[in-house]
Amino acid sequence: MATKSFTVKTKLPPNPFVHEIFELVSKQRSKAKKVEVLKEQRCDAITALLIWNFDDSVISLLPEGEVPYEKNEVPVGTDHTSLRKEWKNLYHFVKGGNDSLSKTRRESMFIQILEGLHPTEADILCLVKDKALTSRFKISREVVEQAYPDIQWGGRS
Repeated sequence: MATKSFTVKTKLPPNPFVHEIFELVSKQRSKAKKVEVLKEQRCDAITALLIWNFDDSVISLLPEGEVPYEKNEVPVGTDHTSLRKEWKNLYHFVKGGNDSLSKTRRESMFIQILEGLHPTEADILCLVKDKALTSRFKISREVVEQAYPDIQWGGRS
């Protein structure tokens, strides 16, 4: 009798949203499968978000907690940007990135990005800002380190 495999896998669309990737990783039952999905779906946005979330030397310059912004409720695929496009702007929000910005300007830029994102992508960015990604997704630093051994941890701020 053949043993059943319990791999949870769904096919993601081309250029999936970050939340789709994180949800797929979270659904995997083993660390090895989580690592495999992260390797398959690697992109700059994913690595930037995971570094911000898990690297203690990355210090957020945004206030902790809930962010007051209007969620972008238009239908998926219409008027949203994505973290795949916006990741290049994340340096503005961490120590050592763009320290010349005023607190008010930095916070208003963050809100503008959130309001343009798909609501679930905006939620991810809020979680990452507070280093709380694991409160929603089953992704650990250990899994990230195995998937992306080239990431240098520490010494970022």
